[in-house]
Amino acid sequence: MSNLVIKVIQTLYHFLGGFGFPNYGLAIVLMTVIIKIILFPLTKKQIESTRAMMSIQPKMKEIQEKYKNDKVRLNQELAKLYKDQGVNPMAGCLPLLIQMPILFGIYYAVRDFQYEGPANFLWMDNIANPDPMYILPVLSAVTTYIQAKQTMPKKNPNDKQQDGLMGMMQGQMMTYFMPLFIGYISLSFPAALVLYWIVMNIMQIAQQAYINSQMDRK
Repeated sequence: MSNLVIKVIQTLYHFLGGFGFPNYGLAIVLMTVIIKIILFPLTKKQIESTRAMMSIQPKMKEIQEKYKNDKVRLNQELAKLYKDQGVNPMAGCLPLLIQMPILFGIYYAVRDFQYEGPANFLWMDNIANPDPMYILPVLSAVTTYIQAKQTMPKKNPNDKQQDGLMGMMQGQMMTYFMPLFIGYISLSFPAALVLYWIVMNIMQIAQQAYINSQMDRK
C-alpha cells in the first residue's frame, strides 16, 4: 500500500508539472482529497452507524440498568433492541477496519517519501522537514479539535449525569488532550505528513457536516 501511495504522489506531481505547477505539497493535497472522496461511501456508512448507536443509547442504558444482574437476559434484550431499531453494532467498526490499511499506507509513504525535485510548498523550503514556522502543527491541533467536537454526542440538558467521572474524563481527553498531543508530535514530523493530516481532517469535517445535514433532514 505504501508503494502504491508513492506512485500516486509521483504521478500527481508529474501531472501537475504538465500544467506548469510541479509541486509535491500540492500533489499530497490532491491525493488526500481524491482518497477521501473514494472512501466516502465507507465514511458515510461509519457515521450513519455511529449516529444510530447514539440514538438508542438511552434505551440501552435502561436495559442495562434493568437487567444488570441477569447477563443472559441483558444480552437478549440488547439483541432485540438492535433488531427492532435496525442497528448493527459492528457496522461502524467494519468501514474503519477496511480504511486502516489504506491510512497506514499513506502515513508511511508520506513520512518516508524520497523527493526527486524541489520539495518547497507555500512558506516552507522543504516539506521533508518540520514546519519552521509551526503553522502546520497549530492547524493540525485545531482541525483535530474541530473533528473531535463534531463527533461528540450532543448532551441533553434534561438528562441526569449518568456517565460518571470516568465517562467525563474520557470525553475531555478525546476533545482536548488528543488535539494537543497531535499538535505536539507534529512539531517534529515532516511537514508533508502534517499537511496530509490537516487536509484529511478538513475533508472529514466537511463530509461529517454533509452527512449530518442529510440525516437531520430525514
